[in-house]
Amino acid sequence: MEWLTDHKIPIGKVMKDFVDFLNDYFFWFFDGITIGLGFVLEGMAELLLAINPIVLIIAIAAVTFYIHRSWKLVALVVPSLLFIINQGYWEDTLYTLSLVTWATLVCLAIGIPVGIAAAHRPKVWAVLRPILDMMQTLPTFVYLIPALVLFGLGMVPGLIATAIFAVAAPIRMTYLGVSSVPTPLIEAAESFGATQKQLLWKVEIPYALPTIMAGLTQCIMLSLSMVVIASMVGADGLGIPVLRAINTVNTAKGFEAGIAIVIVAILMDRICKQPQREGK
Repeated sequence: MEWLTDHKIPIGKVMKDFVDFLNDYFFWFFDGITIGLGFVLEGMAELLLAINPIVLIIAIAAVTFYIHRSWKLVALVVPSLLFIINQGYWEDTLYTLSLVTWATLVCLAIGIPVGIAAAHRPKVWAVLRPILDMMQTLPTFVYLIPALVLFGLGMVPGLIATAIFAVAAPIRMTYLGVSSVPTPLIEAAESFGATQKQLLWKVEIPYALPTIMAGLTQCIMLSLSMVVIASMVGADGLGIPVLRAINTVNTAKGFEAGIAIVIVAILMDRICKQPQREGK
């Protein structure tokens, strides 16, 4: 078998040369992305930090009640956020919230249009499916390395790596929702003279909305699962204390930061779920 190993396919070298080529000739493009994304990521976190924590918690509680009309959910949100302040992780939580929010927005901006296109064009889905499988199974450290080379240390490579890992969820769920619209429903809309644009916005998307919203919550959970890994390339947030706890074998700090991540995940999942109105 030595002849086989002696003629190794240079896939690693090809990828390294490709990343080096991008870094050498398109550094201006990646620097621009780094500056722009860094501004919105850190800007959102600093804006939230400028608000008094109690005022911010009241605002979050008010928005939660407006969306869900549930005092039980508000009773979960307020003590949970106060607990995070009590443990000393409020600033880290807001940086994590900024990272997850923008990663989710990027994933939705890419995932929903791509999912719709894949649902309307079977050939597009046939090409996308193995790519999505690879993106979800490839170890995150593999694409964290080129992200670090192209975007440097900080929040931005963490955002890029998080988006690559999480974008498959909204694509798959949007595809599933749109492709599962009943044929009789589409035929009925067409019989009334609906155009393709009207069919998409008034029939397909409303019918697929619960599935798309499920893709949103999946995207949030996947983004939060990347918090610790993103901290390895300098992304601020709750991943930093977890990483420090691992390096110093600090069990107490690890549990505290880990519980804070769990609380953020539960709250974002509950708040972002599609509201369930009484009588429905």
